[in-house]
Amino acid sequence: MVILGSGWAATSILKDLDTDHFNVVVVSPRNYFLFTPLLPSTTVGTVELRSIIMPMRYITRHKKREVLFVEADCKDVDPENKMITIADESEIKGEVNLQKIPYDFLIIASGAENATFGIPGVRENACFLKETWDARKIRTKLMDCLETACFPGQSDKEIRRILHMVVVGGGPTGVEYAAELHDFLHDDL
Repeated sequence: MVILGSGWAATSILKDLDTDHFNVVVVSPRNYFLFTPLLPSTTVGTVELRSIIMPMRYITRHKKREVLFVEADCKDVDPENKMITIADESEIKGEVNLQKIPYDFLIIASGAENATFGIPGVRENACFLKETWDARKIRTKLMDCLETACFPGQSDKEIRRILHMVVVGGGPTGVEYAAELHDFLHDDL
């Protein structure tokens, strides 16, 4: 059995899977499970990123039989021959960086792309909040805005411009981030 992904669906399946009945291979470009409900808290330092990730190899080592984890991108699925092609997309390459893995059962739990809802300029100008690197980017930009606004000689108009932030999206992530940002600006600074 091959499981593609390391998010909620893939990890839930893996945790409940009886490995006595299957040889399992997990393939994901991310070698950890990310507890996304706390991701907005990492943007302001309430919670550190290391506190909301769990290595996939930690999860897989607690199964009855060995589960192979491979950090790679799935490049092709051949359902006719029951074969996937994976590639090592990391910076460090070994002699082998492309491989085919056969499967009897394939579970595709690779998640979804960020939605822009067709709004022009969102992909080019917005910071998404779905992955660890998104949280780091937001945290870095937030701190940079705050420090630039504090630079001696900034006019009130320029400070307001630098500190003008908009949260787009009223779903759980947007609401949680807005609350974290509010608490950070009003309680922590």
